[in-house]
Amino acid sequence: MLVAARFRRMIQETAGGLPRRFWWLWVATLVNRLGAFVVTFLALYLTSSRGYSPAYAGLVASLFGLGSAASSIVAGVLTDRIGRRPTLLAAQLGTALFTVVLGFTDGRVAIAVVAFLVGFCNNATRPAISAIIADIVPAADRVRAYSLNFWAINLGFGLSSAVAGLIASHGYLMLFLLDAVSTVLCAVVIFLRIPETKPDTPAGARADEPTVGLVTVFRDSRFMAVVGLTLLLALVLQQGATTLAVDMDRQGITSSEYGLVIGLNGLLIVLLQIPLTRWVESRSRSAMLAAASLFIGWGFGMTALAGSSAWFYAFTVAVWTVGEILYTPTLMGLIAELSPTHARGRYQGVYGLSWSLASFLGPAVGGVLLERAGGGALWGACGVVGTVAAVGYVTMGGRTGTAVAARSGEVVAVAAPTTEAVPAPAAEPASEAAKAPAGA
Repeated sequence: MLVAARFRRMIQETAGGLPRRFWWLWVATLVNRLGAFVVTFLALYLTSSRGYSPAYAGLVASLFGLGSAASSIVAGVLTDRIGRRPTLLAAQLGTALFTVVLGFTDGRVAIAVVAFLVGFCNNATRPAISAIIADIVPAADRVRAYSLNFWAINLGFGLSSAVAGLIASHGYLMLFLLDAVSTVLCAVVIFLRIPETKPDTPAGARADEPTVGLVTVFRDSRFMAVVGLTLLLALVLQQGATTLAVDMDRQGITSSEYGLVIGLNGLLIVLLQIPLTRWVESRSRSAMLAAASLFIGWGFGMTALAGSSAWFYAFTVAVWTVGEILYTPTLMGLIAELSPTHARGRYQGVYGLSWSLASFLGPAVGGVLLERAGGGALWGACGVVGTVAAVGYVTMGGRTGTAVAARSGEVVAVAAPTTEAVPAPAAEPASEAAKAPAGA
């Protein structure tokens, strides 16, 4: 009984108090990820079912990533200009359409073009979703909300990966069709349950706030420093889906063992995300980001010592997964606070660009380093990159504290008294950042 009571209290503390609209968005995200089959199995589909070379499959994956990178900027601008809801609905319907088209497309050029369009539409949902969460969730609860959204993504992805292989045994076309159906269902939930959340111009806001452009975002040195550090860690995390498998194969680890080892990533996220989120909320933001960077960097770095032991590989995956759990919701909360109210879409789009560029560059950079310098050099480089990112976050935290002292009154309140204060960007009045925006 005592255990059950503690569990209920933990769930209430983690999930309680969030707006109803957030939970509808959470449900839509879960439904969408439960059917996210195509991205996971695209390379295997092209090589085993269609007979294309691994090099061509890699090219298609890169074009998918290139489409994602392009959409980060475009969707970010549209999220601010025409609204979160229409951008999200258009992206979801476009993803469903081009996913079905990809399942019926033949020919190298045609498949490459459609894969680019799928990547473009698929990633275009992210700035809008992140902006909606920032719009409707109070600043003190955003880390928790982003953590729960991240948990839904991984829960859905883990379940879909588990059944995708069985579905593919009856034909890959079914994967494309079911993926499209889940995306349409997600769009239906958004259409019926989530109204537009883009805030109106608040009373007393500066006249130029709604016209913040991309140039303003790229000139925001503090924000771009966060984007740069994110790119570094995203490049490291990309190795988990690419060069890690190649290195394990070289060491004699079987494909089934690799599947179990990498599956530990999703399992740990599902099990640990909620309890760790409660712990993270009351800690210094820069300290959490620095610690997460070290976990991620040296989790991959220790791979150099794994040899032919699948158990040691599993241990390294567990280490960098803990870093990922700490990193993602903490970072998303910081990004939301650094984003002016009427430029959240643009800021989220530029932030998302770091992950898209990493998905485009990470496999190529890691593959070249593994091929020419060996696994020791690759994994050692990951450790160094993680350390550099950790130092960057600590340095950024110190400068933030100085800015707070110099600009009293321009502070964004965060989850707990011990959590770092982060000054609001110049384009956003402090009063707007410290409370939940008035969404529709």
